[in-house]
Parts: sequence; structure tokens; C-alpha cells
Amino acid sequence: EFGLGLRLAIDQKKAASFSLLEKLKETCPENLYDSLVNPDESNEAGIALHRKNIGELKDVLKSNDSPIAKNLLHLVDNMLTKSVWIVGGDGWAYDIGYGGLDHVMASGEKVNILVLDTEVYSNTGGQTSKSTPTGAIARFSASGKKAGKKNLGFMAMNYKTVYVAQIALGANDTQTLRAMREAEAYPGPSLIIAYSPCIAHGFDMSKGAEQQQNAVKSGYWPLFRYNPMLPEGKRFTLDSKEATIPLEDFIYKEGRYTSLVRQDKVLAAELLIEAQRQVTERWGTLKSFINI
Repeated sequence: EFGLGLRLAIDQKKAASFSLLEKLKETCPENLYDSLVNPDESNEAGIALHRKNIGELKDVLKSNDSPIAKNLLHLVDNMLTKSVWIVGGDGWAYDIGYGGLDHVMASGEKVNILVLDTEVYSNTGGQTSKSTPTGAIARFSASGKKAGKKNLGFMAMNYKTVYVAQIALGANDTQTLRAMREAEAYPGPSLIIAYSPCIAHGFDMSKGAEQQQNAVKSGYWPLFRYNPMLPEGKRFTLDSKEATIPLEDFIYKEGRYTSLVRQDKVLAAELLIEAQRQVTERWGTLKSFINI
């Protein structure tokens, strides 16, 4: 909600600055006025030119003692388009802050949301969140989580007005960059869910990139992008391939799963079967999205 408030405030200040500029149109050089009112901010060169023109306007305003000029000088930097990114963890996005997140996604405002998904409440000791997957051990799920993971990406896609992507930097940096650029360019709300290995997962963190690759290869963490701006039939892109390794080859490299095997082999085997079923089912659903 705070991030949405920032977006609305920035937009109000931008509108106010252009309103004041309109009142000073007669005292502003014509070429400068036209370039400020119709800037091209679609590339780095255009943004740099717009910044330069705002600097020139500041010089013009400093020589004008009118109250309108003084007010515009205070607001003039808001003429430059500003990006708003809201960054948080899965405990916030999936769980205790989901109501606010849902409100922001439904608002239609141009805000970008980046969820660093560690699948537990990392900052407070590794408690279970609604992002914790089946079979993983965490605080308050000491015998392995029985329920499945909340599918935040699918829920956001149901709005059909939210840009949605699931990324893993260590597995595919090109797809990560592409998703973030597309999210920034999208005129409405965007949601990017980033797989974020955590010390609570129980493995050597120097192998973080390798584990992200295994998460993708096993189908545990599929990579995709959904862009409502594209024509029908091309809005959904599945960026990862069908699983090439079984789920157990990925999860049993992590203490949050192997500790359950040591506790209760029978239960661990049952939850592995269920987790693998969820992976297979999710992949089938993702493939069905390709032509939407």
C-alpha cells in the first residue's frame, strides 16, 4: 500500500508540474515547451534529452519571480517519468501482506512488484509461510508441510491485466533481464516472483546458482512470462523446458527435505510422491496457457 501511495503521489506531482508549465507557456521558449510536453522516454537517449531540457527549464524559471514559476521550480523534477518498484519476501506477498498486494494488483496503477521468494519467513527464523512447499521442514512444520504451496503467479494472471513472470537469476539470467524490462515497460501493475535460495534451505550457499538450475530442471520452479499487452495467443511464454531430472534429485540436496527422511522415511516418501504429482500437474497447466 505504501508503494502504491508513492505511485499516486508521483503521478499527482507530475500532473501538477505540467499544469503549471501550461500557465507559463508564453514565457517559455517554444521549442523547449514542445519538447517538455511531448518527450520521448522510450530509450536512454530520449531520457537523457528530457533531463537536459528539464535543466534548461530550471534556468528559465530561476529568472522568473512569479509565484507560479517558484512553485514549478519546486516540482519540475517530477516531469521526468519515475519508476516504482515494491520489493518484499514471500511471507509478506503470499501471507501477511497478501491483502495489500492483491489491492495493488487490482488497482491498475503502474507499479512493479518484485517478490524474493525464499519459501519461508527468512528474516524471523525460518517459519512456514504459504509459499513453503509440500514436504519441506520449517518452523511450525517440523514434520514436513502437508499442504501445497500457494500459486501466487496463477492467481495474479487471473486478473488478465497484470504482467506476471517467474524468474531464477542463477538458472537463466537472460530470461530474468527480459522479464524485468517487460515489467518496467508494461503500463499497469507487474508481478515478478524470483526464486531466492536461503540459508534456511540447508545447503552450501556457494552452490546457489547450481541449486536454482536444478530447481528449474526438475520442474520445481518453472520459468514463464505473461504479458497482457501482447496479442491473444502470444501472451504467455514458457521459458523453461520440461523436467529433465526427477524432483528428488533437486530437493534431497537440501536439509529442509533430507531432515524429514531422517525423521520418518515413510512420511517423506509419501510427501515426495505428492510433491512430484504437484510438479507434473503444474507443468500441464502451464503448457495449456501457451495459446492464451
